[in-house]
Amino acid sequence: MEAADTPRAEDIFSLDGRVAIVTGASGTLGERYCRVLAGRGATVVAAARRLDRLEALAGEVPGVMPVGCDVTDDSQLRRLVEVAAEHGGPDIVVNNAGTSDAVIRAHEQDPDHFRRVLDINLTAAFVLSAAAARWMIEHGRRGNIVNVASMLGIVASGGNHQAGYVASKSGLIGLTRELAKQWAPEGIRVNAIAPGYFRSGLTEEMFAGDDAPGLRHIERNTLMRRAGEIDEFDGALLLLASDAGSYITGQTILIDGGWTAR
Repeated sequence: MEAADTPRAEDIFSLDGRVAIVTGASGTLGERYCRVLAGRGATVVAAARRLDRLEALAGEVPGVMPVGCDVTDDSQLRRLVEVAAEHGGPDIVVNNAGTSDAVIRAHEQDPDHFRRVLDINLTAAFVLSAAAARWMIEHGRRGNIVNVASMLGIVASGGNHQAGYVASKSGLIGLTRELAKQWAPEGIRVNAIAPGYFRSGLTEEMFAGDDAPGLRHIERNTLMRRAGEIDEFDGALLLLASDAGSYITGQTILIDGGWTAR
């Protein structure tokens, strides 16, 4: 029998009454994050450009509110905070929107493309986090910000040649530490998760083809000899978004099957 003062997992991982914002919510991973957060009781402002996909998700998952958003537009990011505030939040922000470079060597890359990758992957996360933190501080609310980085923010991209993606995800990990330091006195925790290779819109080419050479590459270079399954994000996301991680801030959790441990 549990002691009377022993917290139950369903309680410390609960998100009842909380309001979350998830960007990039129309993609494979973003949709999963929305389902997981709503499944633990959160109201989720699901943001992306592909509104039709968000509306379909909202039709399946109670508590999901679809909002069209281009994360390169600062005013649209600030609007997400306003929508969340209408429902009593934001309490949680998941900066998931992202894009990648063409697979090309840096000296051949268009600088404008490099800048666009940083705008989507890094600058948008800063703008939304700052807007959400401003609301939290003004209203005396604690909160949790989770940045979706990448293991390629820790190591180079190998044969993929993605300077903008690596730079942006490295920057996002650094930004996570800095924002955690700045906002800790207000009770705002800032952490990151850094995925390895999972099936998603950004990686679909690696899994394509009869022989799927990209998948063979993943299997050879990952300690667990496989790509990740989408539900293997759930635990880390809930840990950082809920009271279960109440003493964790400024950290990056790698979910890479051991790729970076080689």
